[in-house]
Amino acid sequence: MSVDVLNESDVDVDIVELTALCRFVMKRMRLHPETEMSLRLVDIPTITELNEKWMGKEGPTDVLSFPMDELLPGKDGEDLPEGYLGDIALSPEIADQQAPGLGRTRDDEIRLLTVHGILHLLGYDHAEPEEHEVMFGIQGRLLVDWEEEKKDAT
Repeated sequence: MSVDVLNESDVDVDIVELTALCRFVMKRMRLHPETEMSLRLVDIPTITELNEKWMGKEGPTDVLSFPMDELLPGKDGEDLPEGYLGDIALSPEIADQQAPGLGRTRDDEIRLLTVHGILHLLGYDHAEPEEHEVMFGIQGRLLVDWEEEKKDAT
C-alpha cells in the first residue's frame, strides 16, 4: 500500500506514524495491497479555500476527503480491485483547537481525523443517525485496534 503524507502546515506532526496508521486502516478495511492514497496536512487558509471551493461551505474545517476510484472495503473471498483511494486534506491547527474541548490531545485528534477521512474515502458518511452509528463504530474500533497494535510492537 502506497501512502504519501505531506506536511504543508507549520505544525510538527509524526509523519511516520500517520503513514503507518493509514496503511493499518487500509489493511483492516481489506483494500488491495497496491491501493494508493495521500494525506496532506495543510494550514487554515488552505483548508478554508478547499472547504469553500469543493464543499460550498464558508470557513475552515478539520478534514476533507476526496475519493478517486470509489473503492469500497473488501470482503472475505472477494477479489479486491486496486486503484487510487483518494486524497485527504487535514488541518493540524484546527485539530489542535478542537481537541481540548473533546477531551483529546492534538495528536489523538489528528489520528481520529485521519481514520475519519479514510472512512469517507471508502464511502462512509454520518449524515443520518444510522450512518453515524456505523461510521463512528468502525472509526472507534480502528483507533482502539491501532493503539493495541502500537503497544504490542513495543
